[in-house]
Amino acid sequence: MNSEHKKILIRLAAGLCFLLAALLLPAEELFGEKYASFAELGLYLISYLIVGGDVLLRAIRNILHGQLFDENFLMSVATIGAFFLAEYTEAVAVMLFYQVGELFQSIAVSRSRSSIAELMDIRPDYANVEREGALSRVEPDDVKVGEIIVIKPGERVPLDGEIVEGESRLDTAALTGESLPRDAGVGDVIVSGAVNLSGVLRVCVTKLYGESTVSRILELVENAGDKKARAENFITRFARYYTPAVCGLALLLAVIPPLVFSLDWGAWVRRGLIFLVVSCPCALVISVPMSFFGGIGGASRRGILVKGSSFLEVLSKTDTVVFDKTGTLTSGSFTVVAVHPQSVSEEQLLEYAAYAESFSDHPIARSILSAHGKEIDRSRISRAGETRGHGVFAVVDGRTVVAGNAALMEGNGVGYHECHIAGTTVHIAIDGNYEGHVIISDILKDDASRAVSELKALGVSTTAMLTGDMEQVAASVAKELSIDTYSSELLPEQKVEALERLLMGKRPKTSLAFVGDGINDAPVLARADVGIAMGALGSDAAIEAADIVLMNDRPSDIAVAVRIARKTMGIVRQNIWFALGVKVGVLVLAAAGIANMWMAVFADVGVAVLAILNAMRCLRLSE
Repeated sequence: MNSEHKKILIRLAAGLCFLLAALLLPAEELFGEKYASFAELGLYLISYLIVGGDVLLRAIRNILHGQLFDENFLMSVATIGAFFLAEYTEAVAVMLFYQVGELFQSIAVSRSRSSIAELMDIRPDYANVEREGALSRVEPDDVKVGEIIVIKPGERVPLDGEIVEGESRLDTAALTGESLPRDAGVGDVIVSGAVNLSGVLRVCVTKLYGESTVSRILELVENAGDKKARAENFITRFARYYTPAVCGLALLLAVIPPLVFSLDWGAWVRRGLIFLVVSCPCALVISVPMSFFGGIGGASRRGILVKGSSFLEVLSKTDTVVFDKTGTLTSGSFTVVAVHPQSVSEEQLLEYAAYAESFSDHPIARSILSAHGKEIDRSRISRAGETRGHGVFAVVDGRTVVAGNAALMEGNGVGYHECHIAGTTVHIAIDGNYEGHVIISDILKDDASRAVSELKALGVSTTAMLTGDMEQVAASVAKELSIDTYSSELLPEQKVEALERLLMGKRPKTSLAFVGDGINDAPVLARADVGIAMGALGSDAAIEAADIVLMNDRPSDIAVAVRIARKTMGIVRQNIWFALGVKVGVLVLAAAGIANMWMAVFADVGVAVLAILNAMRCLRLSE
């Protein structure tokens, strides 16, 4: 509880003490019959001003600024009117309970903001830069790309970069929501915002601070409130017209019956005042934005960054999810998955392939060298070259080795055969004889299958995949993951066309989400109803174009995001209907003279408190 909450509590306690004094003290005995009523009025006024003085001041200030119809105005008019009707207890009680509601609101907002504030703690304070043989502590903004920074145990990684020396474990919980630390060593890419837990790391900076992961996260979170959901905009517009309308109705209710039908002024003015207290729209105005804010905060705890409540609302209606393949459903790194020799051993075939590929920097070459796992003795290679788009050749130990695709084999007059395993086939010939092939594949992420099955369990009717990869590979991935439909060998502009067709085929009042990570995915992410980017390893263009960013690159978090969005929207709808239902009911009772001031207090403050407590459930949606 912060200092502001304590001040409110002290004010409430002081006001309650004076209220109890007015109710319980024997005024006639203490002040005499002549002054007893003045003494009681004085105690009530002191209590009222203690608990409601700030409301009166805000009402006056807003009136001077042209903002007449707000909750401060309604509460002030209703309670001052109650004083004129000599209903002192009700007047003080209304303001007292209103302030209790304000306290609950303030605590709820603080809790909601704290979930975001935890994320803001990832901002690095400094960076240790190696300059002229010494370490200098500087602002992260002052570090240039290519400079070496040193990160000691317990320090936060200030900038994105590649480890050039050292090994450690990194705590990425603030970025991805993962509780288990990650191992990191030479050659690994690390992102800003993580905490170095053990060893000293020397890191070559690859991005300026303004382009770093932590900077992008903070910018996304800070701007998340800029894009309001339709429900929020509706409530804002609703309150703008609703408040003057109920003020007019309250005035008519208080004036017309006495004037036209010569009824009792006191009774009908009292009904009008009760009508005003009931009509305060604070339950809606407070709880709906808080629900969205809580949903965004709850998602951020899971490493899911939502750029605005409007995207949370659209995501809740998701009925079609379209995936990119490479880097989204697969790891994005090629791996040797099979070695099929003809007349040599698997080890020999892989060795010849590695020597032939050793001068290439292609991802396929790197995967074969990694699978070989031994140092390349370049003295064994007398000549090497590359046939662009087809493969490589090299003379190894005096033998001519050719490694590449089917076109390369045909061009060299070598007979070959395809493999039943889906993936990229690297055929290998030695001295003109076919010796077998190596299958390279981009392996599926561990939770890719779970992601698709969980989305279908949530009622997502269509899953699709758009990829630039070969038909055989795309068909294999789609079959293994039970994806409903796919399109392969697509160029970026063809991906957009394929997405347009899916958009035309989706059901009314539903939305389509596209999930991707590459630069070529940016146009599709922007065109989808809601774009979801893989944030940890995804390209800057994809993250910029997306509406939601998954910081831990887990496809299964798409289902988590949809679930959070739907629960948030459910809570928003509960608050809207509950608040409107109770208020309409009590407004009718107030107009009929059945409702009293205490019922009015519940319809205003009670409903607001209950709606706020319900909205706070959004903070726990990630648990």
